[in-house]
Amino acid sequence: METIDFGVCRLALVPVRKDPDDRSEQTTQLLFGDHYEVLSFDLSKKWIRIRIFSDRYEGWMDYKQHHAITREYFDQIGHANYKITTDLSCDILYKKHPLTILMGSIVPISNSELFKMEEQFAFNGESKSLGQKRDFEFMKSIAFKYLNAPYQWGGKSPFGMDCSGFIQMVYKINGYLLPRDTSQQVLHGQSVDGFHNSLPGDLAFFSNGKDGVSHVGLLLEDNKIIHASGQVRIDGIMEEGIVNTDTKVITHYLQGIRRILSGR
Repeated sequence: METIDFGVCRLALVPVRKDPDDRSEQTTQLLFGDHYEVLSFDLSKKWIRIRIFSDRYEGWMDYKQHHAITREYFDQIGHANYKITTDLSCDILYKKHPLTILMGSIVPISNSELFKMEEQFAFNGESKSLGQKRDFEFMKSIAFKYLNAPYQWGGKSPFGMDCSGFIQMVYKINGYLLPRDTSQQVLHGQSVDGFHNSLPGDLAFFSNGKDGVSHVGLLLEDNKIIHASGQVRIDGIMEEGIVNTDTKVITHYLQGIRRILSGR
């Protein structure tokens, strides 16, 4: 599908929906700094179908929330090693007005000024270079910041996230780009032969006993896992699956483990 425009998210959080309607299900979200291609308009011209640059995910967003940019700026964002925020939330000054942004937002600050910044922007929060890969200990610290975030289908923020959105954001902040959905994430990395060979930082994939792979979580030390189920929480894990810390019941059945972190 031919691209007809380009955009970048200049709001804290924007829903992306399955269909061009406010009542349609949210399938993912844009955070501040995410850039995208515009593929089409709906008949009313009130909605645009977009393809997000980082994971190639497509969906519909409200045209009123679209911030158009040039092809040159779009390409620049795609190649520049900008900063990604690591504070749960922080304030920026954008066009002389304060704006609260959330962890995992991309701010247009880099060591190399490859283009003239036309937007008035000021940021002094905690961040790291977007492309810098970090180790498991850093990843765990980021994952723990999301603890108790409520489950929300299509969500990617501390105020609501689903299981694959949680994993995608934790890995993205750590310097690794993953697809959006669990069914796509399970195809990445290297397969780990058996639960006994797993390491902290590996991804564990599960079924609910009925469908195929339908859930994902991040393995921790001491047979623990952090995942989004009702909320971002820590539960036990064994060879059969996830054991709910409160009920001691297996809630998800282990289907496989994938290793993505490099140097292991």
